[in-house]
Amino acid sequence: MNRLALLAVALLAAPAHAETVVVTAEHMIDVVTGKTVDYPAVFITDGRITSIADARTVRWGADVRHIDLSGKTILPGLIDMHVHLDANPRYGGYDGLQFTDSFWTVQAVGNAQAMLRAGFTTVRNVGSENYSDVGLKQAIDEGLTPGPRIVPAAHSLGATGGHCDQTYLPPSYKAKGAAVGDGPQDLRRIVREQRKYGAEVIKICATGGVFSRNTEPGQQQLSEEEMRAIADEAHQWGLRVAAHAHGAAGIKAAIRAGIDTIEHASLVDEEGIKLAAARKQPVWFSMDIFNTDYTQAEGAKNGVLPDNLRKDREIAQIQRDNFRKAHAAGVKMVFGTDAGVMPHGSAAGQFRVMVRYGMTAIEAIRTATVNAARALGREGDIGTIAVGRYGDMLAVDGDPLKDVSVLTRPAAVIKGGVRVD
Repeated sequence: MNRLALLAVALLAAPAHAETVVVTAEHMIDVVTGKTVDYPAVFITDGRITSIADARTVRWGADVRHIDLSGKTILPGLIDMHVHLDANPRYGGYDGLQFTDSFWTVQAVGNAQAMLRAGFTTVRNVGSENYSDVGLKQAIDEGLTPGPRIVPAAHSLGATGGHCDQTYLPPSYKAKGAAVGDGPQDLRRIVREQRKYGAEVIKICATGGVFSRNTEPGQQQLSEEEMRAIADEAHQWGLRVAAHAHGAAGIKAAIRAGIDTIEHASLVDEEGIKLAAARKQPVWFSMDIFNTDYTQAEGAKNGVLPDNLRKDREIAQIQRDNFRKAHAAGVKMVFGTDAGVMPHGSAAGQFRVMVRYGMTAIEAIRTATVNAARALGREGDIGTIAVGRYGDMLAVDGDPLKDVSVLTRPAAVIKGGVRVD
């Protein structure tokens, strides 16, 4: 095909014109400076922000679609860095065994929609079964179902018998986690396999956990050598690594090994806090200090086993106190709720707990916007209302800098310049 013919094909394939949207509101939160901008007019073309002007002076043509949010305050679409879309808190313990395998993928569609409606336009799904988060991401990106932008981890890597293994069934079932490995070389191979099938972040289980069986949160389950091999392999492929790590020893080993985000960090000690604050390569804590309110109130009714509720109860206040200590020491923090342990649509309730335990409102908001974007390495796409970023926004009534709880009551959600129904 000659060059003229190729040009003709390109012209035919191109859209007739790029759609432009303008979003106007009474106020806009600049999450970088912490200042409020009055009467913003945010112009979005083909899903990305092209300019920001003063709505009182700027004019636009009839071909520009107007989203009028008069009286509202807008801020960037929120980012939850720790969710499980294919989990459901209604089915704890052994109750989930009543369903076929594909049930979990199908019900994840509703969970994704719930998070989007709650103002979370991006989520990092840190571990799923059957690559369900990869498939759901693809369906959302194709416009087949509404949902947030998903950063999928696919299967979580862990040690035999550890938190990321299948620990609820007897030997006769021969049940094994899909990404369980032992030794540095085996785990390097699994990193490659998860990336091959769509993982955009690698999730590991460095310690025991609350909702697994036959593990304790404080137990270290991957060696520092194994975690360093995983981090090196993932970084070679351009991927970041999130480590489920409740216990102090596992947290410190993960920090030394070069892991990028520490999930939960419940039992971190003073040495671990100092290591995190001082590490030259940024490490971020993602501490889910809200969900225990739900798990303790509803867990038994949902089938969660007494031993799991015991572990959840024992670490809850310790984690919240350590959140305060880590923040005061200057540890970098991102917003992660473990949604799936609690209902997905309630995730924004964590903001008020973060403020209760030492953050200002703007600091809490930054964890779910600019900080999260930086931790993902995607600050050019998400996390701020700025030229070049996706047109992802949340609108609320009131001032979130004075009352962060208004974030639990979205007045409007916009993803890529399209208002969510």
